[in-house]
Amino acid sequence: MTQDIKDVVREKYCQAALRVTTGGSACCGSSPATGSCDPITSNLYDASQAGEIPEGALLASLGCGNPTALAKLNPGEVVLDLGSGGGIDVLLSAKRVGPTGKAYGLDMTDDMLALANENKRRSGIQNVEFLKGEIENIPLPDASVDVVISNCVINLSADKERVLREAFRVLRPGGRFAVSDVVTRGEILPEIRKNVLLWVGCVAGAMEENEYRTKLAAAGFEQIEVEPTRIYRIEDAREFLCGQNIDVDAIAPEVDGRFMSAFIRAVKPQQQSCCGPTCCH
Repeated sequence: MTQDIKDVVREKYCQAALRVTTGGSACCGSSPATGSCDPITSNLYDASQAGEIPEGALLASLGCGNPTALAKLNPGEVVLDLGSGGGIDVLLSAKRVGPTGKAYGLDMTDDMLALANENKRRSGIQNVEFLKGEIENIPLPDASVDVVISNCVINLSADKERVLREAFRVLRPGGRFAVSDVVTRGEILPEIRKNVLLWVGCVAGAMEENEYRTKLAAAGFEQIEVEPTRIYRIEDAREFLCGQNIDVDAIAPEVDGRFMSAFIRAVKPQQQSCCGPTCCH
């Protein structure tokens, strides 16, 4: 991540954490569970999930999906959340893997880490650890986790290839990559990306869906799937673009249906067994 992008992202998440700690929500509007803060971050967690965790974790959510609902998590597994924010997906994952498992959250923002640890304390969940660091340099050993999750964070990195290589490195053989992210369908003109940035920061760095597949394969992953979970229409952006001197109808053909939240799955191959006298040399 280049320094300027990193600073912008850090500032955004610092402000989000501070809004929550002073009684607001991370998205400057209604609760992401029930309100309509924006079409990407709203209505991601159902009432039963919201009831399992402290309100501060829910209010701090800036995600685009619900990876814990879509990822298969088993008792005893180790889960890592890249860009864990206020800790919502870490706490939900910890409950699913149970006391014999563990959930790590990785974040580079001190304010979010402080909020996440406070949410951990309030939840009473013990099998959780929040780490300070960057998703391009994960502070965990090789082959140490079973599942890597993330919620609308990888698209914010300026070095996505490195993020995917790091995810591959820390996964055990047979480990799963299961993230929610914003992707595009087809190429988007640079000036359109810049305009759409006014209504959601996640979009500016979003990869085209086939590019995402290609980068995952280059990192070593197999069984790659990109499953759309929300496809955004021009009406989703209209209220955010109004007053910005943008002709919404003029850009509609370049935007409508071209951005989507997706659940992205991939698997790290199992180690090959030795099949002859020379294959292990």
